[in-house]
Amino acid sequence: MREKRDKKDKKKFKRFAPRSCRFERLGVELVDWKDVATLQRLCTGQSKILARKRSGTSALFQRKVKEAIKRARYMALIPYAGN
Repeated sequence: MREKRDKKDKKKFKRFAPRSCRFERLGVELVDWKDVATLQRLCTGQSKILARKRSGTSALFQRKVKEAIKRARYMALIPYAGN
């Protein structure tokens, strides 16, 4: 009886569905820092870069996205902090 109650009391964690990288699907080789619309989709409202787990990008493209967002911030296309 106690075992059943313990199983019910455990928290259920939401698991992310496996996704393929959007850049690999589209055949993109270079993440352009001038493409503000794409880069803003990969940032939160507070202008934080989304994690790979949330955005679904591969490790290679996550590094490219990180550099592109930093360059776009330097060129004042994307704000450093959100509203």
